[in-house]
Amino acid sequence: MLKYFKYIYIPFLLTMLVNPCFGQDEDVPEKEIDVILGIDRIEKLSFTPDTQIQIGNQSILRIDPIPQQQELTFKGLAAGKTSVTVRDTVGDRRIVYLVNIVENDQSRVIQDLKEFLGDIEGLEIGIKGDSVYVGGDIVVPEDIGKVVVVLEKYPDVVRLIELSPVTQQIIARRMQEEIQNNNLKNVTVRVVNKSFWLEGVATSDAERQRAQDIAEAYLPDNIESLARRVDAVSQVERKLIVNFISVDAKSSPPPVPKLIKISAQFVELTKDYAKVFGFRWNPVLGGDGGSIQVGKRAGGGVSTSSQGTLAGTISNLFPRLSSAKSAGHARVVQSGVVVTQDNVEATINKTTTSRFGLGSNEFTQGEESTAGFQLTVRPQILPEENIDLGVDLSVSSNTGSPPETQSNSVRTSLVVKSSESAVVGGIVVDNSNTDYDKDPPGGNQTIEEGQELFSFLRSKSYQSNKSQFVIFITPELVESATEGTDEIKRKFRRRRR
Repeated sequence: MLKYFKYIYIPFLLTMLVNPCFGQDEDVPEKEIDVILGIDRIEKLSFTPDTQIQIGNQSILRIDPIPQQQELTFKGLAAGKTSVTVRDTVGDRRIVYLVNIVENDQSRVIQDLKEFLGDIEGLEIGIKGDSVYVGGDIVVPEDIGKVVVVLEKYPDVVRLIELSPVTQQIIARRMQEEIQNNNLKNVTVRVVNKSFWLEGVATSDAERQRAQDIAEAYLPDNIESLARRVDAVSQVERKLIVNFISVDAKSSPPPVPKLIKISAQFVELTKDYAKVFGFRWNPVLGGDGGSIQVGKRAGGGVSTSSQGTLAGTISNLFPRLSSAKSAGHARVVQSGVVVTQDNVEATINKTTTSRFGLGSNEFTQGEESTAGFQLTVRPQILPEENIDLGVDLSVSSNTGSPPETQSNSVRTSLVVKSSESAVVGGIVVDNSNTDYDKDPPGGNQTIEEGQELFSFLRSKSYQSNKSQFVIFITPELVESATEGTDEIKRKFRRRRR
């Protein structure tokens, strides 16, 4: 019997030596606490807890440990009971909580409000005294509408909602920008004691009221709904929008008329092509040679007689070939830019005069040829940045020697959107000519004096002349006449290689 006890006692002793904490479970203190749904409970500890906390039923309770502060935050998820075992950083069990999660009317309300409104920045939901409250400074104005809709189902909840001061400044800036965009440049908006003050000068009562209407449009409607709920609509409205705008019909100068920049480009393209191929064979017998006479005798026979010696020089013995090709290409670009006011006619003109002599010797007479560019336009601004253009454009150029004046002109009326280009007109002229067996085929040729033995001519010439021009026009609304000067300077800036 003693031997058997020895075998049992030795393993038990070894277990005690290996696990010195063995037998300490009965010494772990237990504490009963109640947690209300929707209300966090914080428990202070006398030791630093381990982050791994054992929860009997994790579906009804969540615990957030804060080791640096030696605290535990109990968050109820559903009604019920569970146990919580807390260990220290060494791993020893230090305390066991018996948690009773209860639910009352206030906890249910808080839980519902957090589910609907918990994601709104700046919003606070809690209990003060015996009442549930919703308060804080809401950053996003649109979130107030969501809060009002949800709180309509909970009339007993105390509402302490206000806009964040930063958000009020943003709303005031938007009010001022929209008011000034409606030609009320002298009106400003600022926030004073949570009210929006409209200050400045208007030229009429209608402008003053328009500024008031624009400011109220940017004011969240749900704030007024909260005011009506406590029967203080008139008082809150007077504090939210305070109109200090004074009316002075002479204070505002007449609006500056809008300016329009008109750009016109004239592009002309000419092509000519000529091809000649042919040959001519006309041998000529030159000099004073003899003569041969052929006649008929009285008896019916043929008689011949000759005088002198039959001698001479044959020129142009071999055929002369004539082949030539010629082609030309020219591109003329002229452009003009003019800036004018709305519904005011503008004209830009450029003229070049060339002088030349016509005739020869004592019959020479002085003549001149004029070419130029002239643009006349009357723009009128229409809604949606459309511009009605009445265009009268004429372009002339000198070609050839003596110079010949070629003129092109367009007069039209059209509607073009600002900064877009339109083709207002163009003409294409295409001439072609084909000649056969023209004499001479390759131009003037001198024929030597004498008697042609025979003449043989074959030739073909082809000529093609094509001329076309097109006019582009681009209107653009500008704030001032100085716009676009950088581009003009860049075009005229001297470039160095």
